[in-house]
Order: sequence, then structure tokens, then C-alpha cells
Amino acid sequence: MRNLAKKGLSMSQAQTVSNLCNQNAIEIQRELESYNNCGKSINVGGQVYDLQEGIPIPNDIIKKLKNKGDLHACQAFLMEAIKGKDTVIQLLRNKTPDLSHLVQPQKVDAPDYEILDTQDESWGWTQLSDVEFAEFLQEEAMASHLGQFIHKGSKLADLRRMLPLTPSIEWFTVEDGKKTPVKVTKHHVSSALMSLHEEIAEAHRKHEQRVNYFKAKVKNLVSDENARIQKENANNAAKFLKLEKELNQNYQLAMDAYNGEILRLTMEFNSQRELNIKDAAALRISVDPRFQHIVDMFIES
Repeated sequence: MRNLAKKGLSMSQAQTVSNLCNQNAIEIQRELESYNNCGKSINVGGQVYDLQEGIPIPNDIIKKLKNKGDLHACQAFLMEAIKGKDTVIQLLRNKTPDLSHLVQPQKVDAPDYEILDTQDESWGWTQLSDVEFAEFLQEEAMASHLGQFIHKGSKLADLRRMLPLTPSIEWFTVEDGKKTPVKVTKHHVSSALMSLHEEIAEAHRKHEQRVNYFKAKVKNLVSDENARIQKENANNAAKFLKLEKELNQNYQLAMDAYNGEILRLTMEFNSQRELNIKDAAALRISVDPRFQHIVDMFIES
């Protein structure tokens, strides 16, 4: 379980930092693409108008490039860790008990007994109180609509994308053959839009954390209930064995013991597997020290 531990970033924090790394890297890339070799202006009727702002390569270009590299590396690190956790949980779900050491006697018929079915997440949601479920719906809506305003293709993302492309002057044809300059006044600046993005992203993260809290709670309720059911099934299997021992002699006893052992091992395995899945779901991302300064840029300690 690479880079996963009991302490560190939650999955929602990691996703937030990953998104912010991407956004900041995009900002740096936009700046890199804005560099040019000259500024352009025009003199119309004694009035000088800027047609192109001169943006030379800054002295700290290497620092900016390395910062962009760190942002992408941190994002890749976090996404690998997130996928790693998903893989761990999936591997646990796919595991089956090892029964190869059991030797099966000749097959005989045995009386059936009831095995309780496990619960799914639909049952878990019914365990929340009315207040909790109402809060979950509100937090989910908040997270959704805050996210819609800042994520790729959103209004804020479009404003941020278009701001650097907005010229300082445009031309308007009043009459044929004569153009009049149109002064373009920007009321946004990139840094303010970036700050707004970070502010909304932080609010989105908090609401998303609360949403994830309820989702995790439901999963934990289901895991605990299924662990209980599996344990109860194991107990029922034990009672089944006792009854079979009373009803059958010699050969029947051996066969019943075999079936009971399979059930006991399977139920205990399933019960432990649910607990292991619960533990895996609680794992966090342990940040490599080389990326800690990037994480600290977006997450307060």
C-alpha cells in the first residue's frame, strides 16, 4: 500500500490539492504562453493606443518552470495514491477464503438452514436520521453547485481563460473607411479570479468533506451490519453442526463437520474482510516530503 497510512490527507483533500495543482499549473502555462518579443502601439490623432503589451521572459523563468514541474509531479503523486487506495479496496473485495486444506468426504444430503443476506448501501442510507439525511442533501447540493462554478468548462474557468486574451483596445467602424478606437476596460485581474477560485474551492472542499463523511458513515454502517450478519451466520452454522451431529452418526457426522467448517471459515473470512475494507476505506495519503511544500500551499496544517 504505497503512500497510504492512518494519518495524512483525506481523499477529498488529495483531490482538492490535485485540482489546485492543475489550476495553478494552467496559470503558469498561460503566463508562459503570453511572452512575446515586442509591444505594439499606434498613434491616432496624437493619441497613442497600445495594441500589444510587451511581455518579456522574466528573470525568474527557471523558478516558474520548476514550480510548474513540482505542481504536475505533486498532482501525479496524489492521483497515483488515490488510485492505489481504490485498488487496495478492490483487491480486498475480490479476495476469497482459502479452503484448500479441507478434505471433502463423500457427498451426502444435509438439511438446509437459513443464511441471512448481507445488506447493501440502500439499507445504510435508511439508518441515517431525518436530520442527517437532510444535512447530506444540503451538503451535496452545496458541493455540486460550488463545484459547477469553478470546474472545467464553468463560468469562472471561462472568465479566467478569456481574461488574458482580452485586448486593451478594439476598433469600431463608424463609417466606411474610418475606424474609431474602442477602449477596453478590464474589471477583473487574473490574481483576483485565482483567489476567488481558491476561495470557492476551499468552500467546495469543506462541503464535499461533509458529503464524504455521510457516504463513509453509510459504508461503515453497512460494513458493521454485514460483519454482524456474517457473525450471526457463523453462529447459525455452528448450531447447524450441533444438530447434524445429533441426527447423524459416523459418516454423516464427518460430512456435516466438513460443511460446517466451510461455512464457519467463509463467514469468519467475510466478516473480517468487511472490517478490513472498512480499515482500508479509512486510509489517508502520506505525502512524500518532496511534495509537502506544494500541499502546504493549499491545505492548512
